[in-house]
Amino acid sequence: MTAPLISGKGRRSVAALAAVSAGLLVLSACDKPTPLATVTVGSSSVSSEAKCTKAKDAQELTTEKVQECLSSIKSGKTIEYGRGDTLRLGVEPEVVEGGKQWQAVLDGQPITEPSDNTYRSFPGADVFATGGQGEAPESKKLAFIQLSKDQKPLAVWSFTLKLKK
Repeated sequence: MTAPLISGKGRRSVAALAAVSAGLLVLSACDKPTPLATVTVGSSSVSSEAKCTKAKDAQELTTEKVQECLSSIKSGKTIEYGRGDTLRLGVEPEVVEGGKQWQAVLDGQPITEPSDNTYRSFPGADVFATGGQGEAPESKKLAFIQLSKDQKPLAVWSFTLKLKK
């Protein structure tokens, strides 16, 4: 009869070590989630991770990629907005760390200047105003663009504002 090479306790230790190693390997393959951006109207809020980010080997998003992101905002989180509601926009502090800024864009047009604040509020804003140019649309696309120190785009978050009837 031969003696086992590794005792029962040793086999359990090796198995536990293998399980921990496999878990760490799986976690190291995961991408870190992007910081959240949040839109609040009244007591309702929606948050989202960036829909578009710079490639791992790039320093910024290309202009074409930003335009593609802005024009393809179809799957952004939706929040209802009533005329005269207070619109609140916020980003996590990571978005503005190291001299970075962010800017809000409504239907492709900037509605804020680039800012390093994490929060903006627009009391009583009517984002669906048409200026007498016909009927208001049912929804508008809202995006946040993260900018580098030299104002180059780094990430885009997207949302849909739906007009409350």
